[in-house]
Formats: sequence, C-alpha cells, structure tokens
Amino acid sequence: MNTSDILIYQNQDGNIKIDVRLDEETVWLTQAQLCELFQKSKATVSEHIKNVFEEGELKESSVVREFRTTAADGKNYATNHYNLDVVISVGYRVKSQQGTQFRIWATQRLKEYIVKGFALNDDRFKSGSSMNYFNELQGRIREIRLSEKFFYQKIKEIYTTSIDYDPTNEKTIAFFKIVQNKLLWAISQQTAAELVYRRADAQLPLMGMLSYDKKQAASIKKAEVSITKNYLGEDEMKLLGLLVEQYLAFAEPWHSKRLQCI
Repeated sequence: MNTSDILIYQNQDGNIKIDVRLDEETVWLTQAQLCELFQKSKATVSEHIKNVFEEGELKESSVVREFRTTAADGKNYATNHYNLDVVISVGYRVKSQQGTQFRIWATQRLKEYIVKGFALNDDRFKSGSSMNYFNELQGRIREIRLSEKFFYQKIKEIYTTSIDYDPTNEKTIAFFKIVQNKLLWAISQQTAAELVYRRADAQLPLMGMLSYDKKQAASIKKAEVSITKNYLGEDEMKLLGLLVEQYLAFAEPWHSKRLQCI
C-alpha cells in the first residue's frame, strides 16, 4: 500500500501553497490523516465524507480503497483510504484554518485555469519530480502550436512589426503558404495541395483523415476535409510539431528584438 504526504503551508511571500508527494502517481489518505491534514475531529471528517457520497458528488467505489496498515498495537488491520478527489471535496466543506487555506489555494488555481487556460506548479517541474507530466505537457503544447489558427496567428505576430507588412497583400498571403508548404515538404516531400489530393479518399471513413479529435468525429465539418494537417499520420504529426516548435523558437527572438528597437 502506498500513501502520500500532503502539506498546506504559507510561503515567505504570504502565498498559500500545497505540496503533494505522489507515490506511483496516486495519493491515498486514511481518515486519521484527513483529520490531521484539516485539523478536525474524526466525527466531523466522517460526516463530510458521508455527505460527499450521499449527495452524489463522488462515487464511493471509485475513490475508496481498503489497505492493510499496522496499528500502534503492532497488528495489521484493513483500513479505508481515500484518494485525492475525497481530499479536495472535504477541503471545500470543512471549517478550520487549514480548510480555509486549502480553499484559498484551490480558488486561486481554479481562477488561474479559467482565465489563462492552464495552471502549473513551477517548483515541482523545476525539481524534476514530475518528468512524466512534463513530457506530457510538452506534447500537448506542440499539439496546440500545430493548430492552424494558433500557428498563423504567431506568424502574424512575428511579422507585423515589419514596416511594409500588409496582411491583405498577395505577397503576405503567399509567404504564409510558402511557410506551410516548406514544413509539410520537410516531413512528406509533398506540398499542402498534393497531400490533400493524394490522401483524400471518399471511399474511406472521414475521407481518409488520420489526425483529428476522435471525440468530435461525429461533428466534423466539411471545411476540415480541406485541412492538410488532418491527413497526416501520427509520426508525421510528431515531426511536424517538432519543426513548428523549432521554427517559432528561431523566429520569436527576432520578433522580440524588433519590438525593443521600436
């Protein structure tokens, strides 16, 4: 059985912080540990847990596990352990100084997520204790950067500082197409038009598209059939993501220098 430590504290800047030591990417706390965490009695924590299940906030079978633990008398007993979902639910219900600190922290993270679209624990990533999650984060960022709208918005931001920049000019439009074709040619030896022409197939499901959100397969629109990226395979998408990342990493510093000169 694996347990994890959860620490609620206030840093030197006065900000509420929460540190969770994950063991095998999970956390399980006993009722006694929940009582210690939120500084409340067993009866109070027990009542909150009961209400969480009765109100249908969480499904008991999914968040409770029974593990054997060694008691003070040296004997092993089967004891219920509660996962992080229960910790969060109880934290929003319990009335104590620790509970208040928990809610301040959670509300800050929720607000950050709603406003920015993300919330990160910088210290944990810097410590190297979340490498699996960091790799996942990098992959998700690459996927976002591959978005047609995001990529070309970034290109526009980079080049709008040019004195002669005109978004409606034919040369500007041609430039964007050239950038796209060079990236696609690098991974497939085909231009955007050639890829769509050669891979679109009305005999195949979804016209032969390979890269799209599987959750939205039933609502794919007609316009998506003409998007080249949707016909790339998994390996091609990964390579394109790396190329886009390198291209933007190369171009963005020039954009910053240009802004400093204006």
